[in-house]
Amino acid sequence: MIDFDRKDIKKKRTLKIFIEATREIIEENGINNVTIRGVAKKAGYNSATIYNYFDNCKQLIFFASLDFLGEYSQAMPNYIADADDEIDRFIKMWECFCKYSFENPKIYYAIFTDNIGDHPEILMKKYFDLFPEKLGTPSADLLPMLLDPDLSHRAAIASKPLIEGNFLHEKKARQMDNMITYIYHGMLTLMVNKRIDYNSKEALKIISNQIKSIVENAICCHQN
Repeated sequence: MIDFDRKDIKKKRTLKIFIEATREIIEENGINNVTIRGVAKKAGYNSATIYNYFDNCKQLIFFASLDFLGEYSQAMPNYIADADDEIDRFIKMWECFCKYSFENPKIYYAIFTDNIGDHPEILMKKYFDLFPEKLGTPSADLLPMLLDPDLSHRAAIASKPLIEGNFLHEKKARQMDNMITYIYHGMLTLMVNKRIDYNSKEALKIISNQIKSIVENAICCHQN
């Protein structure tokens, strides 16, 4: 679904209404309480109309979750602007992502960890194609990463400058990316399932220290 031209203002407006209604339900009642019927009622439409835009409720939740992701995407350029070098920039990129993730763990779990069905990369591209303003004005080198819902791909894009700058060999960079990605998924899953009682700031501090340690060890091994 969602195959209309982004210049179709009326349909774009209707789509935005559904996304905003879903977001309001998420904020008021939690992501687990989103239903097609509930969104339709809040938006002032019948349920059948929603199926003209979305194949199922999971697509609707994914699109609404991407609406939250826009806040992170717009914050990223400023967050990394004062980085000292490529290493510091890489660490800050992860810190920014983790900060927004841990403030809304269920949202980021829905986008990057949960099983959302077919082709999330197509859905994400369609979303930002329809609503490019949600991305802000990222630099060209950040754009491919921000548009990719696969965390392993995002990690590889982020670490590419470290390889090009001869801070790391590609094999070591992939090992580093995997370690960081796994601990991120682990922390996010524990938060979503309430298996830990860290608040977002505590979780960010722990993960940031682990990321710095992983990066430092990887670069140290390369230099030696």
